[in-house]
This record gives sequence, structure tokens and C-alpha cells, in this order.
Amino acid sequence: MSSSPSSGGSAPVTDRTVRNGDMELAVRDHGGSGPALLLLHGAGRTLADWSGAAARLAADHRVIAMDLRAHGHSSAGSGPWTVPAVLDDIGAVLAAFGIPDALPVGHSLGGMLAVLYADARPRTPGAVNLDGFGQGRPGMYAGLDPETVRERLARAHDVSRAGAGRTFPPEGLEAVRAYESAMAEQLGFAPELLAEGRRRALAGTPDGRLVLRPERERALEMLDAMDELDLFAVYRRTTRPLLVVRAGRLADQGDQLAWYDELMAAYVKGLDRELTALAAERPLLTVRGLDATHAMLLERPDAVAAAIRDFVQRLGLRS
Repeated sequence: MSSSPSSGGSAPVTDRTVRNGDMELAVRDHGGSGPALLLLHGAGRTLADWSGAAARLAADHRVIAMDLRAHGHSSAGSGPWTVPAVLDDIGAVLAAFGIPDALPVGHSLGGMLAVLYADARPRTPGAVNLDGFGQGRPGMYAGLDPETVRERLARAHDVSRAGAGRTFPPEGLEAVRAYESAMAEQLGFAPELLAEGRRRALAGTPDGRLVLRPERERALEMLDAMDELDLFAVYRRTTRPLLVVRAGRLADQGDQLAWYDELMAAYVKGLDRELTALAAERPLLTVRGLDATHAMLLERPDAVAAAIRDFVQRLGLRS
């Protein structure tokens, strides 16, 4: 176990590795006492995204975060990236820390995994999903005809897969930093908040190039797995309390991706409509909005922590 700098809270922060078969899973222990939380990051991200919110939550919760397989400092494993394999990783981490009934809390892909884990494990008290959704059905995109949606989703599919696990020369790292700075400036947070995540995700290739993990094979497997997820089916059947937090704003992707911005704006309207209707039918599903973009962990860690804390209190969880 190695120490890592505290992210602003009073609890000590330590990093350790948990083994699960041939997997080595990187876990950050934020300490604290109280109801146990496991924090899960999004696709292509790392546990570093949680540093700000975790520091706040550790004041009255037992908090750990993990790098998903093939992300950050976790290994890729010998098998493909699948949802069942990742859910098994989550179970192994919770068992290693002696908190099998921890509440899984995830952002983006991590939020989808949190819901799936809670649905599959009866002793899990519930789950929190922070703005994690699949592509949905073409009919969910308000104001766009289904054929237009299918065409744009196919285009988005090609773009995401073209960039998955892309390698670049060492000098290309400056372009990555410039992109991070521009994004941080647009969304109003310090670019330094992205630095640790970049360092955790950065890996070298045998030919001296660099890649932001997950590497291409695992990244493509992950994207395929995400395309197959249908969270609404889970929302309708689950017996676990769920909190779903929707981002209240969309980040501007620029003129070249204006078609994608329009697609996402239509999807957000459709999601809000269907989630509101579903929550009215399903008392176990709570939906709330947050004045932030999808990057809410970096923009509004205080508000994220407050939403999670409120949900834990309503569940009546104890340490």
C-alpha cells in the first residue's frame, strides 16, 4: 500500500491493489467512517475524477474508489472487457475491503455499472447513477425523426471507435494538455483537476508511442458492451432504490460537432420525459437534475457530494 496526497479532506488517502483472478485492480482508499461508498468513474476516465467529491464524502462516509479494468492503473486482464467481468471486479474490491454491502456510486459508464451491480446483488442497498445512459431508442430523441437519429448515432459510433485507444507520438501530449485546458476553461474549473487523471491513464507502447487507456482492443470491447446496455429495462424491474442525477446543461462541442450537440439536446429532452414518467410509476426511482454539464464531478464536486449524502440519509444506511 502506498500513500497518495490528500485531496483536501481530513481523512488519509492511500492507494492499494486488489487481485481478482489475473486482474490487478487499482483502488484508492479515501478513509472515513460511516456508510460505505464505492465510487466508479466513466469510460476512458480514472478514479482521479472523484478526488474532489470523495474528500467531501469522507467526512461522514467510508469511501473507496477504483479504476475499472483496463483503465488508469488497473490491468487489462487476459479476457475481453465485458459487463459481467467488471461487476465481478467490483465484488472482489468490496470483499477485499470487507464492505460487501457498500453503496455503488458511479458517473457516466460508472453510473450504469452501479445500477447493474445493485440489480444483480441483493445485499446491495441501492445505487447512484450520475448522468450515465446508453444510446437509448431512436424514438427517445425528442424532435428528431428516427431515421435521422439512426444516421447520427452511426456517425457518432464511427467517431468514438476511430478515437478509441488511439496512439500518438510523445510530442502529441501537448495537444492533449491543450484540449484539457480548453475544456476546463469552458466549464469553469482548474485544468490541474484533469492532470492526475491524464497521468493515470497514460501508457506507453512498444514502439515508443503513447496511449490514453484503455488500449484499443479493450476500448472497442467496452464500447460494444455499452451499446448493448438498456438501463430502462433495469429501472423497470429492479427492487433496489436508485438515484439518477441528470446534468442540467450540455457542453458546447464546437462547430464541427454541431450535429452531435443537436443529437444530444434531443436525447436529453427525451430522457427527461421518460425518466419523469418512469419515476412517477416506480417509487424506488428518484430522478433529480444538477446545474452542471456531464463533467459534474469536476465542475460541482460539492453539489455531487450533497446529492449522494442526501440519498444515503434517505436510505437510512449505517456503517
